[in-house]
Amino acid sequence: MSLSAIASTGATIAILLCLGGLLGLANQKNFAPRWLGLSALLLLINDLMLTRVWGLLPDLAGSSDWNWMGKIMALIATLAIAAHPAIGWSKAGLTLRQNPQGRTLTYGVMLLTVILFGWLALSQPNEPVDMDTLAFQLTMPGLEEETFYRGLLLLALNEAFRGRWQIAGIGLGWGGVISTFLFGLTHALGYSEGAFSFDIMSFAMTGVPALILLWVRERTGSVVWPIILHNFANSASHLI
Repeated sequence: MSLSAIASTGATIAILLCLGGLLGLANQKNFAPRWLGLSALLLLINDLMLTRVWGLLPDLAGSSDWNWMGKIMALIATLAIAAHPAIGWSKAGLTLRQNPQGRTLTYGVMLLTVILFGWLALSQPNEPVDMDTLAFQLTMPGLEEETFYRGLLLLALNEAFRGRWQIAGIGLGWGGVISTFLFGLTHALGYSEGAFSFDIMSFAMTGVPALILLWVRERTGSVVWPIILHNFANSASHLI
């Protein structure tokens, strides 16, 4: 059993509950505590799947260096939970349908995002890559992380915090802010040798792009383009 995974997950959930609880107390009219509790449970389930129940389940992916099994398990769990009548795939953004309004601006931002990711890829050393790495980066990060963080978890947090501000053409609430924060936190927070660590660079390099993906998700009403952009960002250094 992975103590580091348990500690990191526990700390992330504790931060979510403390932060969410304080925000809820500040605006009780727009706060639904049970949805905050559900968000914490979703984080726990997602981590259990990603880590194969903290290492208790065997890795059936064999010799691969990548977490195929954990990602697939987490994706299946997200899709299954989102299929519940109280949630629904479409409401969680798990739909091919795109909002028709403002497409010119949306596509323009996505084009600039692709250019940014491409420029970042060109600035990195281009090392040889095997097919296992390329196949993983072209599929699993976006499929699993976007359906969860910009799909299911975002829906739960938006239900927990119902207030919205109209910013940059989207209705942004604390749900979007917290889901983006958690996405960066899970990439930056670690636990090893009895101590927690926090990598500010990892937080920035994942949190800032996550804001762009959140904007695209809210503009389009779907996680389709965030999935595509996410996988391009992960694989661009191997393709360019």
